[in-house]
Amino acid sequence: MDEALEVVELVADSGLEEAFAWVLRIIGILCLLAGLGLWLGAGMNLLWTPALLIAVGAFMLVAPQVLLFLAELTG
Repeated sequence: MDEALEVVELVADSGLEEAFAWVLRIIGILCLLAGLGLWLGAGMNLLWTPALLIAVGAFMLVAPQVLLFLAELTG
């Protein structure tokens, strides 16, 4: 467990948390666009796959901001 905490501290010290946050945001945008594309472009009714993609995309857009805020509060 200590090794995992050391890896997290190393990433935080090297400044890679912003790069990681942007990767999560890009994945979130792609999921959101894929879900909207399936729902609107393919003429599908609201099914589980587009709804799940939209929900995951919205979560991935918000999660990095929340995680960075919590890291600043605790650190």
